[in-house]
Amino acid sequence: MSATPRSAKAVRPAGRLLLSLIAIPMIAMLSSPALAHDAKPTAAKPQGWSYPFACCANYDCHEVSQTSISERPEGYVIKDTGEVLAYSDRRIKDSPDGEFHWCAHEAGLDAGKTICLFVPPSSF
Repeated sequence: MSATPRSAKAVRPAGRLLLSLIAIPMIAMLSSPALAHDAKPTAAKPQGWSYPFACCANYDCHEVSQTSISERPEGYVIKDTGEVLAYSDRRIKDSPDGEFHWCAHEAGLDAGKTICLFVPPSSF
């Protein structure tokens, strides 16, 4: 018995279906807004607030005590790591609730390196 060749027309619909099954969910994921996780409510922000996705990727941020961050002439110092962020560093953000929040890589070669540091504005 010889094999009967399949025509290209018979193969195309199956290929298109497979492409649709892969492409449509990917497009939906990429076009939906990025969600960020939330900071805990505080007296200044009783409803809490959302960390920007660029700073946390949904899990890298948390509130830290004022004693965890010190200010020196060269910038903010993260006491746990000794990392110094100059006051002009773009990773420094105003804290919406007047508390310090530190966003750092959790694993890998950059573990413990600051992604963003939210600092209380001078008015708090």
